[in-house]
Amino acid sequence: MNKTLMTSLLGAIAMGALFAAPAQAAGIGACLITKTDTNPFFVKMREGAKAKAAELGVDLKTYAGKDDGDNEGQVAAVETCMADGAKGILITPSDTKAIVPTIKKARDAGILVIALDTPLDPIDAADSTFATDNFQAGFLIGSYAKAKLGDKAKDTKVGFLDINSKQVTVDVLRDQGFMKGFGIDIKNPNVIGDEDDKRIVGHDYTNGNPEGGRKAMENLLQKDSGINVIHTINEPAAAGAYEALKAVGKEKDVLIMSVDGGCPGVKDVQAGKIGGTSQQYPLLMASMGVEAIKNWADKKEKPKNTEGKNFFDTGVALITDNPVAGVPSISVKDGLAKCWG
Repeated sequence: MNKTLMTSLLGAIAMGALFAAPAQAAGIGACLITKTDTNPFFVKMREGAKAKAAELGVDLKTYAGKDDGDNEGQVAAVETCMADGAKGILITPSDTKAIVPTIKKARDAGILVIALDTPLDPIDAADSTFATDNFQAGFLIGSYAKAKLGDKAKDTKVGFLDINSKQVTVDVLRDQGFMKGFGIDIKNPNVIGDEDDKRIVGHDYTNGNPEGGRKAMENLLQKDSGINVIHTINEPAAAGAYEALKAVGKEKDVLIMSVDGGCPGVKDVQAGKIGGTSQQYPLLMASMGVEAIKNWADKKEKPKNTEGKNFFDTGVALITDNPVAGVPSISVKDGLAKCWG
């Protein structure tokens, strides 16, 4: 009797395992790999991806580099996602060129790869890119700074607080967009630092964080204490720059312009620490990315680009409470209502 019962139980367990296997194999695994896990921009991106994954029943795993520039950490994360059988990978690449061979391996294995916020170099190294038009984001704040200064823009001294020395695509696009908007002649549109406009004091590196922004601002002030316009890669770097200026009593003498549009950054615009910022929508990028992976797994359909562009444009808006003629913007109140959608 006991032997018969045991045999039946073992058979039932075996049948259960047999029928469970296809359901597990049919599950949709996805990965989100960000540059860091501390920058508020990427924190919000992770929130958006997790919420959409839970809604759609996607098994999402998240990874991040140890800092903004950790290519090795992102390579290891992609390889882990491949080994786990992920159907899709969302990535904000730290090194837009160095990561490409690893991304190719993932795509060759049938994994959908979508770059978020930061395009790969070349951009078609990913299946798709969901991002702000980063050139337009830079152009808006450059145009605003030029209009705000008026005739003084011809004799101003401009500094750039970039990410790092790796010429990351998002960095290049924002820099070049700012220059175009401000009226600085762009040389090679794919290169930072080749411009010869005498108004440019220089470029320094922040790693996209407040401490880096503070140190980079101090370095530029040592080059020229008369600097009065600063373009920052993001709002954490802008916050550090402001603290460096405040420490030497120059916080009211320098117009800081930035990109991100996170709630802390918009509040810094409200407080007058940042002159204006171009708002991005990372939650939208990430949630749409998860939807695209689900669609790829179910239907083998890849996302389409915005008409006339080689990526899907998730939108950008200049935020300021001091608008200028000819430069479209939204108010701080509206920016706070949208941070970060």
